[in-house]
Amino acid sequence: MTEEYVFRCVLMLCCALLSANASNWLYLAKLSSVGSIRDEETCERLRGLIQRQVQICKRSVEVMDAVRRGAQLAIDECQFQFRNRRWNCSTLESMPVFGKVVTQGTREAAFVYAISAASVAFAVTRACSSGELEKCGCDHNVHGVSPEGFQWSGCSDNIAYGVAFSQSFVDVRERSKGQSSSRALMNLHNNEAGRKAILSHMRVECKCHGVSGSCEVKTCWKAMPPFRKVGNIIKEKFDGATEVEQRKVGTTKVLVPRNSQFKPHTDEDLVYLEPSPDFCDYDPRTPGMLGTVGRQCNRTSKAIDGCELMCCGRGFQTQEVEVVDRCSCKFHWCCYVKCKQCRKMVEIHTCR
Repeated sequence: MTEEYVFRCVLMLCCALLSANASNWLYLAKLSSVGSIRDEETCERLRGLIQRQVQICKRSVEVMDAVRRGAQLAIDECQFQFRNRRWNCSTLESMPVFGKVVTQGTREAAFVYAISAASVAFAVTRACSSGELEKCGCDHNVHGVSPEGFQWSGCSDNIAYGVAFSQSFVDVRERSKGQSSSRALMNLHNNEAGRKAILSHMRVECKCHGVSGSCEVKTCWKAMPPFRKVGNIIKEKFDGATEVEQRKVGTTKVLVPRNSQFKPHTDEDLVYLEPSPDFCDYDPRTPGMLGTVGRQCNRTSKAIDGCELMCCGRGFQTQEVEVVDRCSCKFHWCCYVKCKQCRKMVEIHTCR
């Protein structure tokens, strides 16, 4: 075993670890002790950023509060989309926030990277449209009269700026050293797929103007879809994700389906490198692998949220708990709603 061979192995391992931890910036969502990010000194104190991201922070300090909101948005959406799965995007108080689950090249990691890249693009674009940022505003490239005959007006979302910032900030770890490891290629592909979930679903919103609500004149603008829709799209891509492997085509390293019978993935599909663990049991050696003991399950469901699958065949226990709900609500003029409090007993099923 030559020294050159050992050096190359160590270098490849370092590249893989860098790519696997490229989501450390999501720790921004945990920095409640840090106030508004308004000066360059704060950038130096932000945990989870590599030096290139710190430099971006210093150049674009005003954007960083939007990035932090994007980090929280990604975590919240991940937890909503995976609320009924064995791994439910539980977070840790350390980095990476999702634990070692995202350091493996699984479908779950693919989703995290896609939703994270999308969330930064979304949050920065929203900050542009709201007038929060001096560097960007509405998309002024959308103007004039459309082929359909309506007038472009209002504030069209500047998605081009949001996507460009997401690419520069989120992708920087993989692109900074020109990494071509399979994991770096996987991360970059899924980042872009997440952003395309917004780009491909931009919508036209309109407002009518005229006497008594008529639509003599209609003004329209381009708007992003709600982020919940973006999450739904990426979750669908997760369900149909393609397992890939790295191959060399000419002088370029690319990802291709591991099974040659599968059709090639598109730019909007998610890809992964290795099968997911079953997430059934707590593993102290793998932070973030919490298992399903104590998780609530649906006794009547045959899907993944059902007690049979959620509890991994270990069985479940049932207990009756009292729930207090609002009921018999009535609207009173003017203008409030008054409700009664109703108590009822419900069964809760939890995994053994």
